[in-house]
Amino acid sequence: MEQAKAILICGKLCCGKSTYTETLRREKHAAVLSCDDLTLALFDEQLGDDHERVTQKAQDYLFQRAKELLELGVPVILEWGFWTRESRHKATCFFREQGFETEWHYIDISEEVWHRNIQKRNKTSGAYFVDEGLAKKCEELFEVPKPEEIDIWYCNNWN
Repeated sequence: MEQAKAILICGKLCCGKSTYTETLRREKHAAVLSCDDLTLALFDEQLGDDHERVTQKAQDYLFQRAKELLELGVPVILEWGFWTRESRHKATCFFREQGFETEWHYIDISEEVWHRNIQKRNKTSGAYFVDEGLAKKCEELFEVPKPEEIDIWYCNNWN
């Protein structure tokens, strides 16, 4: 029997992570742990200066829940972007130190489709309005993974 693994979804905001994750969840019969879902359920999107601190605490909590699920044999999908090489390295090390395999999925998106997704999200979703400042921050902080970091490279050309 194959051991449950941690599937980690990498991509910038509005690249299609949630849609991709839902399809993957059904295929893999996996539990999804989403930092955005957790923080939105507990707070609202207006965390302001506390956003980074709360997000880090939520991610640490979700790493522990993922470990517990994997120990029970349940595959887990962690969906929160992993914007930096450091965050991807930290996640890989965490699971490997626990004896679990990781599988990295990257959602690549063209600039054109990304901007359309942002506009669509801002019109239809109540979660995390993406203004020009947040989009620019994402562009500045997001480190495109190197091919050797990623197991599955998915190109999102929807919309």
